[in-house]
Amino acid sequence: MYVPSHFSEGDLRHLHDIIRHNAFGVVTSPLDGHLMATHLPFLIDPDRGPRGTLLAHMARANSHWKGFDGVTEALVVFSGPHGYISPTWYEKGPAVPTWNYIAVHAYGVPVLRDDPAETRAHLGQLASIYEAGRDRPWRIEDQPKDFIDGMLRGVIAFEIPIARIEGKTKLSQNRPKGDMTRIVAALRAEGETALADAMEPRKEVA
Repeated sequence: MYVPSHFSEGDLRHLHDIIRHNAFGVVTSPLDGHLMATHLPFLIDPDRGPRGTLLAHMARANSHWKGFDGVTEALVVFSGPHGYISPTWYEKGPAVPTWNYIAVHAYGVPVLRDDPAETRAHLGQLASIYEAGRDRPWRIEDQPKDFIDGMLRGVIAFEIPIARIEGKTKLSQNRPKGDMTRIVAALRAEGETALADAMEPRKEVA
């Protein structure tokens, strides 16, 4: 990923937070001489390995996992808030339109975890995160065993120990503080609150 120094995000804890809050990623890797990409929800275990470990699962009918040979590297891309930035929001010109965004690229070799107990635990953890706060949360433990066993046979779990990780937070850090303040206000006026929230702390140090 092309990352100019002023947009580089190197804090590992922050990168893990970006992944955690934007967990629907895209894993890309070769399969039979071609690139294959699959969109999946990921979990991040920050304490497994020096850079953390990604955990996910996919449909067994998806042939993508058959390229996970234990040697070949995969790339997982996570995208955070993003949006169009108009040059009319700057105090001075000339200027051109641009796009602000947050992205994390995580690289590593996928390892298949084709064990029903591990897969069940992974799916239970995933559900517990997204069911949290509901009045009647769905729990894997409450489902009929035969039903869950059948579902487990239809998926395959894997993990990716992160070998290297890159982060880019392109949030107008190269603009004067006044411009950043105007950009944040304009984004809020247009309903782009997630991107404005991401920029808010940056404008205080511009």
